[in-house]
Amino acid sequence: MIQVQELTKRYGDFEAIQGVSFSIGKGEIVGFLGPNGAGKTTTMRILSCFMPPTSGSGSIAGLDLFRNSLEVRKRIGYLPEHPPLYPEMTVRGYLFFVATIKGISKREQKAKLSKAIEQCGLVEVQDRLIGRLSKGYRQRIGIAQALIHDPEVVILDEPTIGLDPAQIIEIRRLIKSLAGERTILLSTHILPEVSMLCNRVIVINRGKILASDAYEKLTSEMDRGQRLHLKARGLDVERLRSLPGIVDVQSEDADSCLVEAEQGKEMREAVSRYVISQGWGLLELTSKSLTLEEVYLRLISESEGYSA
Repeated sequence: MIQVQELTKRYGDFEAIQGVSFSIGKGEIVGFLGPNGAGKTTTMRILSCFMPPTSGSGSIAGLDLFRNSLEVRKRIGYLPEHPPLYPEMTVRGYLFFVATIKGISKREQKAKLSKAIEQCGLVEVQDRLIGRLSKGYRQRIGIAQALIHDPEVVILDEPTIGLDPAQIIEIRRLIKSLAGERTILLSTHILPEVSMLCNRVIVINRGKILASDAYEKLTSEMDRGQRLHLKARGLDVERLRSLPGIVDVQSEDADSCLVEAEQGKEMREAVSRYVISQGWGLLELTSKSLTLEEVYLRLISESEGYSA
């Protein structure tokens, strides 16, 4: 559904993105992750035909991004980080305006407008001025304008930024409801959001793609060895580090730590026996997988020449 190959965007001597390549299948929800200035928004603007790349190629729904940009735009819905809203218009009036400029026929406008309003939870505020609505409702309106023409692909740039916890849950629920119907590329800084919403993640830093895979596959590939969460009364982290097969021990508080074992070693029995032999009161010993946050931080750190 989305294919990009070797996309590069230069501003003078500065390369915002460098040789970016990835593909996204039909119906996938993919998280696009990276720190500020990594190249996420630049890539999304190119995909939405907002601006051209310096070099490279791409297609959406089989249509070339650059030779068929008008046709591509008909097939995508785009929510930029700051939704393109007019505060002096009513919700319904604004969405009628959007439907018109997106070329929806008058015969279809009413049905598509009603669907977008209902789908995005805007029924109660459809006749109110946009400028008098909360940030959460304005984000919903932004998503509604991206969906109103039933696009095959939806590109969402930080859809929950600046929202309170209740509003974030509502927007997540809305995005989740689109799963399978549309292909979604979602940029966000909220990593738990990606775990809850996305089938796959793409990580970018300094304009280069660092990883593109399912979250579970990334965590298994980056696991350096078994990781155990240990909780014990009287725990001595330094003594525990001396146990053969242990690579590292990170203290969490006075009675708990994270134990990392050598690659391929099963250490639960050895650790529990050692804790008991030392007279510490074993309270908890559980396996712990890498979190998305840990995978992300490790990828970013390694790309910048640091170890994590």
